[in-house]
Amino acid sequence: MNILDELKWRGAINQETDHDGLNELVNQKSVGIYAGIDPTGDSMHIGHLIPFMILKRFQLAGHHPVILIGSGTGAIGDPSGKKSERVLQTMDQVKHNEKALTSQMEKLFGQDGKFEIVNNYDWLSKISLLDFLRDYGKLFNVNTMLNKEIVASRLEVGISFTEFTYQILQSIDFLHLYRHNDVQVQLGGADQWGNITSGTDLIHKVEGADAKVYGLTIPLLLKADGTKFGKSEGGNVWLDPEKTTPYEFYQFWINQDDRDVVRYLKYFTFLNQDEIDELAKKVETEPEKREAQRRLAEEVTEFVHGKAAVEQAEHISAALFSGDVSKLTTTEIEQGFKNMPTVEVSAEPLNIVQWLVDTTKIESSRRQAREDIKNGAIRINGEKVQDVDFMIDPSVKFDGRFVIVRRGKKRYFLARVK
Repeated sequence: MNILDELKWRGAINQETDHDGLNELVNQKSVGIYAGIDPTGDSMHIGHLIPFMILKRFQLAGHHPVILIGSGTGAIGDPSGKKSERVLQTMDQVKHNEKALTSQMEKLFGQDGKFEIVNNYDWLSKISLLDFLRDYGKLFNVNTMLNKEIVASRLEVGISFTEFTYQILQSIDFLHLYRHNDVQVQLGGADQWGNITSGTDLIHKVEGADAKVYGLTIPLLLKADGTKFGKSEGGNVWLDPEKTTPYEFYQFWINQDDRDVVRYLKYFTFLNQDEIDELAKKVETEPEKREAQRRLAEEVTEFVHGKAAVEQAEHISAALFSGDVSKLTTTEIEQGFKNMPTVEVSAEPLNIVQWLVDTTKIESSRRQAREDIKNGAIRINGEKVQDVDFMIDPSVKFDGRFVIVRRGKKRYFLARVK
């Protein structure tokens, strides 16, 4: 199947400006296709990842991806998805974010063929106000712009002229890339349809009605419960490992609902139809094994963070599940225990009862501490301790930085040595 047929099977096509024309184009030659992101933050989250996964599929199919970092448009703010005006960033913030996003894109696209990263500040910043009004403003009808959903959704609460002009700037981007980077297709989320069609309209007005340019959007991805995909209980799931560790990233995917996992395999992995169909059968026949979720977690984590991160995440998961945490590295402890109850302790050795009650408050009383120790309910650094006279010495494991306590079967605590 060609790239459009594959995207249709994956449920990844929402709207197309001209399906037949685009289908003919992608079957004839390698096509330049772009998607953009404004540097409003210094990392993408998994919601941002969706259109770039589609762009990656075009790259693997032999087409030419162009990634646009919108430092120009990012300086004014996209009205999409917002009920109020965005807070304008300083140009220093924009530049910092631009550098971070560029690094992430290079990691995602740098292994599988040619790609380009461009920045719309390079051309938008050179347009004077008079040139903007004469060369572009004249080509946009205000009534048409008001009817675009991206603007219409804001009219009740109001929209500034700055954000109102965003679709003109994005249209200029498409025109510029058509002229200078051989781009004929713009890809975006469902909320970008108005901006994308404004761009194709501008190109047809300037370059002629027979200019072969196309727009393609992907659907809004919803979970089975009807809520928007992309967040965990702790908030956004980031691609930056400093914001969301690879272990947390892996855990997000492995904990997906059976009702969602097959759709996510289609969206977020490069597994073929036969492989996904086989995993779908296992969801139906052996859901308790969660093989589809495990494969999803492996594939997406490897794509974003690399194979070593997958192996590390699986090692942490196995250690926490079995209770054998003694072989974890300090780096793995930082990841695996990031959101677990944490206390600070001194490096001085101390009797286990006193340490559990007075120092860490893991136990409520000395009587309860002694009882749990004698019953085998306390593990220190993975080892069961049943001696109430045992001395806890923080220096003996994990480079003297941590003591890991497990109370009962599942309750973990992390003691950080000051």
